[in-house]
Amino acid sequence: MDLTILYRGPLASCDYDCPYCPFAKRRDSREQLRADRAALERFAAWVGEQRGDRLSILFTPWGEGLVRSWYRRTLVELSRLPQVARVAIQTNLSCRTDWLADADPDTLALWCTYHPDQTPYERFTGKCAELARLGIRYSVGIVGFPDHLPAARRLRADLPGHVYLWVNAPEGHPLTDAQAAAWTELDPLFGYSRHPHASAGMPCRTGESVISVDGDGTVRRCHFIPAELGNLYDGSYREALRPRTCPLAQCDCHIGYVHLETLPLYDVFAGGVLERIPVGLSG
Repeated sequence: MDLTILYRGPLASCDYDCPYCPFAKRRDSREQLRADRAALERFAAWVGEQRGDRLSILFTPWGEGLVRSWYRRTLVELSRLPQVARVAIQTNLSCRTDWLADADPDTLALWCTYHPDQTPYERFTGKCAELARLGIRYSVGIVGFPDHLPAARRLRADLPGHVYLWVNAPEGHPLTDAQAAAWTELDPLFGYSRHPHASAGMPCRTGESVISVDGDGTVRRCHFIPAELGNLYDGSYREALRPRTCPLAQCDCHIGYVHLETLPLYDVFAGGVLERIPVGLSG
């Protein structure tokens, strides 16, 4: 089968201190980092053993994964496996980029978020240019706070036209129609992010062809529904996979609502669902 896996291990530390993020400047202990590394290596070994399924994998760490050597190494290794159709990670792009030269650029992709208050603009765009030089597919995004708009406009002007610039609506900060219109000028798909999507009783691919996996191998439908479907490593999750409807009233995160069958986003992002690149675009 074609199976999409959202993997989130115990890593919860980040090198940035964004005021809207609960994991800003959080530090993991050495023991926590060792546990995260062991969990990731176990997951990578499981992927390497799979035969018959075609896997697409998105790493969605609470913290910043690519500043850790084991995430960089794992992405390179997984990108070289024939059973892996796509491997991607959400990142602030603060890491070095030379390691990407060892990856398969047809398989590996990056979902990059620009935080204007955390890194010099030239440093971030320089790394984007390096991704392009290495042939790595990537998207770039920003959180749609009003004070981020000038930086976003500068980004849109400086990034190549084929690089998708996405905008996430700021959680807990309703936007006026005028503010939303300004963001929509930069990201024509911003309307999908602006308001939560009614999802109760709606068919969703999660729990059928999309699963969430944590560091212990516990399988859930997605990151937002706590009910367990089984465990990845003993194979008990397999018999639980089936078409499902969403039990939640709303879905307000892209990595969740992109899988709703009531939305056209699998067509919009065909070939780039995990790295958030619309069809016809590449970075």
